[in-house]
Amino acid sequence: MTNPLYDNLFGAHIGKTTPFLHLLNGETITYQDFLAMAAQMANMMALMDLEPGDRVAVQIQKSPEALALYAACVQSGLVFLPLNTAYTVSELSYFIEDSGAALIVCDRASEAQLTALSESLNAVVETLNADGTGSLMEKSSGLPTTFSTVDRRADDLVAFLYTSGTTGRSKGAMLTQANLLSNATILAKEWHFSAKDKLLHALPIFHTHGLFVATNVTLVAGGSMIFMPKFDQDKLIEFMPQATTMMGVPTFYTRLLDDKRFTRNLTSHIRLFISGSAPLLAETHIQFEERTGHLILERYGMTETNMNTSNPYEGERRPGTVGFPLPGIEVRITDVTTGEVLDNGEIGQIEVRGPNVFVGYWNMPEKTAAELRENGFFITGDLGKVDEDGYIHIVGRNKDLIISGGYNIYPKEIELVLDMQPGVLESAVIGVPHADFGETVLGVIVPEPGQSPDLENIMDEVKRSLARFKHPRKLLLIDELPRNTMGKVQKMVLKERYQDISV
Repeated sequence: MTNPLYDNLFGAHIGKTTPFLHLLNGETITYQDFLAMAAQMANMMALMDLEPGDRVAVQIQKSPEALALYAACVQSGLVFLPLNTAYTVSELSYFIEDSGAALIVCDRASEAQLTALSESLNAVVETLNADGTGSLMEKSSGLPTTFSTVDRRADDLVAFLYTSGTTGRSKGAMLTQANLLSNATILAKEWHFSAKDKLLHALPIFHTHGLFVATNVTLVAGGSMIFMPKFDQDKLIEFMPQATTMMGVPTFYTRLLDDKRFTRNLTSHIRLFISGSAPLLAETHIQFEERTGHLILERYGMTETNMNTSNPYEGERRPGTVGFPLPGIEVRITDVTTGEVLDNGEIGQIEVRGPNVFVGYWNMPEKTAAELRENGFFITGDLGKVDEDGYIHIVGRNKDLIISGGYNIYPKEIELVLDMQPGVLESAVIGVPHADFGETVLGVIVPEPGQSPDLENIMDEVKRSLARFKHPRKLLLIDELPRNTMGKVQKMVLKERYQDISV
């Protein structure tokens, strides 16, 4: 038996003295040094009598050591549980208790509170700070720099990722070795990654995008990363000429476009810009191409599946779409009520099936059965359609669907009209309570800097473009849309904020 994920992502680079991580201070960490660090951590956790399958809950800042801890868990057969660094201790208590974590790794600032919490859960707490210090490194120092990799099967669990929990308790999506390895291998091939690539990595590593896409793709290709602790616009611009690829969320690209230093010449060394985690406005696509000559490649994935679709590396990258299903992955559009497969052009729920799809939610068999069909298709909760050329369009989340007076209203359709109006930077459409219709449409608009959109003219254009039942009862101007750490608009926050608004 072997350990497929470790063997293909990490083990293939044992002994290589080529760079893996380029740090902002000029230091370079080679594959050999990185894997030696991870092996020391694996030896340290073995001394703690952790067993394969035990969960390791991690809430730490992004650092080379934090990434090495991920490698150590894979090599040890432990289940890696990265947690958002923004979570409070009270929020963490749910994830730690629900997962049954045997080891908690945190920043020293959280140590006292998490130690008190861990005592009732029979867990051990170690620290790892942003600068690489902490008890984890102190106890690992001096231990052997090699470790006998623990055997794991392709269907063994390797990670948990908890969903955001906007509609109830957060769910722990269980991901296997095969889930992560298959996706990394496919993406590296589809996006033409090689050992020559140097990825500009400014994403967090507690999320699928930064950890299981950016990192795993680099590892399977044998490339390297310019490893930024966080998004820093000045540093991004400074180091961009050294990179060949970049992955980001839409916010990265809109902020770069607002910077006069971001030019065609600056991006001349980049072969590929990738965007995900939230929809990218068509206008951003256009502005980016005009400024740099590059077409951003947009793709679609989620916590439970990693990546499902991608616009093509070679061929038309169509703004407003997420491209085609990745090789070996099936995508279908079904009726929300009946589950019947719909024709191209019809809006329904997006379902996916393939080796990337998770095996279920931890300790939630009913949720698993409700969202993961017996035939292997996962009901994503996203609404979409397939156009006549086979490109997939995301029109919103099922939970964001507005049902007004018996009519189904898809917010994205209205948002596209609003976003096209003069002076509008972006918009969000939500359903708010209405005495007669159950709920009705409210549109919130963020103006372009220095602009004052004419709401009456915008409403006139909506009336010309859309059926009456889709018209917003009211339009509001706000400074910015609430977003999570990955740039997704938090419509539940908007709904809570405006649930009592008079419409």
